[in-house]
Amino acid sequence: MRPILSIDDVIQILDSIIEESLNTGDTLGYFAVLYQKVTLKVKEEIQNNYFDDGPRMEKLDVVFAKRYIDAYFAWKNNKPVTQSWEIAFTEASNNNLLVVQHLLLGMNAHINLDLGIAAAETSGSDNIDKLEDDFKRINDILASMVDEVQRGLSSIWPFLRKLLSWIGQVDNFLVDFSMKIARDGAWRFAQNIDAEERSDWPETIKVRDHKVADKTRLINDPGKVIRFVFQLIRWSERGTVVDKIQKLRR
Repeated sequence: MRPILSIDDVIQILDSIIEESLNTGDTLGYFAVLYQKVTLKVKEEIQNNYFDDGPRMEKLDVVFAKRYIDAYFAWKNNKPVTQSWEIAFTEASNNNLLVVQHLLLGMNAHINLDLGIAAAETSGSDNIDKLEDDFKRINDILASMVDEVQRGLSSIWPFLRKLLSWIGQVDNFLVDFSMKIARDGAWRFAQNIDAEERSDWPETIKVRDHKVADKTRLINDPGKVIRFVFQLIRWSERGTVVDKIQKLRR
């Protein structure tokens, strides 16, 4: 794999993962598509001077993305990954899960575990609080992607938008889990790990990883109301894995 030194490198590698998923019909392509959309948006906002420190945000983006990319290729080569990513990758073969659940499994591992680590690594010897405002701007970008995800999902399940407007439950589930809870927790974790000696990081990350992996229960079994809605969606699901990746990619 080529070195990952810039946000353009990230975009290109994500593109290769998407193409591989299209060739193999791998559901891991769902998350790669979403992640590429977010990365392209971050690149655009760096160019628009949206962040206080553009170069620092590109560094954060690269460090953050590298954790996912390294995990992806380690998994493909039968090498160990964090427990959180192991569950997300293993569940890729679960035919009972909807696209939104596959997305949330990836977001759980990447935001709840990887984002805090990446923020602490990016801040380095600087006070991590200097990163907070730009970190929150990244959060705003992630939140803005919810509508785009829903548009893609609506192309897979045509009646989804009407269903969302009817009860609002799936929308709230996606926003609350992947955006507010996960991102707030990621910043607290970043602060906690930044305050520790580097030699203590592996154990702290291990403990955090176990907690994040445990959150997958909320995704696989989100409760009666959401489970009922997911069942309705599953009955109307259209297309192959490749079809769905292509629709999400638009």
